[in-house]
Amino acid sequence: MSIRWTPESWRSKPVAHMPTDYPDARALTAVEDELRAMPPLVFAGEARTLTSKLAQVEKGEAFLLQGGDCAESFKEFSTDNIRDTFRLILQMAVVLTFAGRKPVVKVGRIAGQFAKPRSSPVEEIGGVELPSYRGDNINGSGFTLEERLPDPQRLIKAYNQSASTLNLLRAFASGGYADLYNIHRWTLGFADNGAGAQYRELADKITEALAFMEAVGVTPETHPDLSRVEVFTSHEALLLNVESALTRLDGGSGEWFDTSAHMLWIGERTRQLDGAHVEFMRGIKNPIGVKCGPTMEPDDLLPLLDKLNPDNISGRMTVIGRFGHDKVGKRLPNLMKAVKDSGHKVIWSIDPMHGNTLKADNGYKTRPFDRIMTEVRTFIDVAEAEGVHPGGVHLEMTGQNVTECIGGATAVTEDDLSSRYHTHCDPRLNADQALELAFLVAERLKVGRLNQSRAA
Repeated sequence: MSIRWTPESWRSKPVAHMPTDYPDARALTAVEDELRAMPPLVFAGEARTLTSKLAQVEKGEAFLLQGGDCAESFKEFSTDNIRDTFRLILQMAVVLTFAGRKPVVKVGRIAGQFAKPRSSPVEEIGGVELPSYRGDNINGSGFTLEERLPDPQRLIKAYNQSASTLNLLRAFASGGYADLYNIHRWTLGFADNGAGAQYRELADKITEALAFMEAVGVTPETHPDLSRVEVFTSHEALLLNVESALTRLDGGSGEWFDTSAHMLWIGERTRQLDGAHVEFMRGIKNPIGVKCGPTMEPDDLLPLLDKLNPDNISGRMTVIGRFGHDKVGKRLPNLMKAVKDSGHKVIWSIDPMHGNTLKADNGYKTRPFDRIMTEVRTFIDVAEAEGVHPGGVHLEMTGQNVTECIGGATAVTEDDLSSRYHTHCDPRLNADQALELAFLVAERLKVGRLNQSRAA
């Protein structure tokens, strides 16, 4: 029999990938109490709005773009970095909307994506063994014992940084920066070839359309949506003590919402059916996701969907595939077919990053861009073959001009990795590579749209 859900009921279940080695347990408890008294970062109404927009994605009437940092850091926190990531999301959304003729639901991996599960709890360098770096809200990346000890005060700093990030995002989204009339200013110094050239050509077409609309009286003054956008936040719900501390009861509906972000997801390592993470997520009313890797079988996925979305609410559940370019074509079809046959309402999205990670000869962790593109193409092919809407992409990316993933139109090589390798965790697409991928997806969406029109 299922236990009665509360924000703390997860504590009765086995919990994975949460640090248990805080030197001072009482200090951690004091910080958790402090977080319970903090204002919410997002609001129940905003989370409900996202669910309704994701319901459009589930029905094939919209597309989900989810992207941002692998792991946010304290050191790289700045207005410029937040703006550049926001601008990249806007650019990609414009590309996808123009080609697909469908609205794009924009969800950032931002304002809370700090902690990361580690394959090993310890790291060894030069014969010295220390606790692994687990994200800036847990410990530091410097290889010293002092840095690597978990510090509960980092949770407060992460909360404050998330609040500041959300303030900036809301200002950018509604204060005129997102105005479509600024589309030519969102160039980020792109190269004059490849995706950069494509983007400028698209911007010219949109500018011409806006000039026509203005001539017939459609302006930002008459239609304010032209100058503002809705951007939502998301992160992996890894540190359940933080998530439960920020979970609030909505007085109007009597429902519980995790107010740390609009959307939360469960990772591949924490999706155990009887585990603490699934227990926590089943009770909150935010839209949620679950990562789905190459070891998952239909008998694993269907019970998860039953438990996480028992009322089969459209827009609540996103399945985020992360298979690898060489496995997605083999593993995804059976999962899509089983879910479709079961009647579960889910959004299918693809994370082409995590399954395509390798170590270069020079020791840098990287991801080949051609493998990322292959996994996205195969995802769309499989979805179309199974009669399922290829609903979204989930990317680790940055608006900064980094060299972390090899390949792409600007041809980042292994030798280039050392020049601008800034990630605190996993390699991210840079702005050019992310935009190039957006054009690929846009072209496929356009083909799909034309095929549907012919069939009709």
